[in-house]
Amino acid sequence: MAQPIVIAVTNQKGGVGKTTSTVNIAYCLTREKKKVLLIDFDPQGNATSGLGVDKTNLHMTVADVINRDAPLSAAIVPTSVKGLSLVPAIPDLANTEVELAKADKRFSRLKMAIEGLDGYDYVLIDNPPSLSLLTVNGLIAANYLLLPVQAEFYAMEGLGQLLETMKLIRKGMNPTLELAGVLVTMIDTRTTLSKQVLTEIQTHFPGKVFETTIPRNVRIAEAPSHGLPVGKYDKWSKGARAYKSLTKEILSRVS
Repeated sequence: MAQPIVIAVTNQKGGVGKTTSTVNIAYCLTREKKKVLLIDFDPQGNATSGLGVDKTNLHMTVADVINRDAPLSAAIVPTSVKGLSLVPAIPDLANTEVELAKADKRFSRLKMAIEGLDGYDYVLIDNPPSLSLLTVNGLIAANYLLLPVQAEFYAMEGLGQLLETMKLIRKGMNPTLELAGVLVTMIDTRTTLSKQVLTEIQTHFPGKVFETTIPRNVRIAEAPSHGLPVGKYDKWSKGARAYKSLTKEILSRVS
């Protein structure tokens, strides 16, 4: 069976819609008849709760895979979305990072775990909002990086550092890592600021910014509290339609 396409969703700035985007892209990929595995690689475990998985009732998490060499398949749990499975995370993943710093092959633990995996078309990694050892593991394991950027004044701050890290990873441990695209999130087309930021991002990343932008949308904000992707919560909402259109763009860029 062919290896899945691995996409790491990363921005070291929090609050840019990283987890929301990972969950909703994963959902939309299943609607395109793809089998998807979402790896929650963020100690906050928001993707886990956003998919309605009970964190108190897990016998294994991504931390066991990274630190205790448990096979990735043993940590996979089903979700309420047909075709979408999850490797969950809980806050103890933050301690994992301390242990990981002393481990051998510490940069490629996730890559090695994914290598034995079959039965999936896509693997999405929800990286933590930091340039940490976990994030580096996520980037080394990935074929593509998807970069969500919020349409706000400080949008570009810190991106240079992330792109520098990506360059170093390409030089060393993952020469084929590519930027799938930059996704502008939380955009409010009524404001001049949103339009200015969008223009600035397009100038900074020529040809790499997705045409689809993600609007500020109440339904997107409400969906995780119901443990659902927005497309399942309210498929006619502006947010659900945006993620559907974005996913078609992603498929045309990465397949």
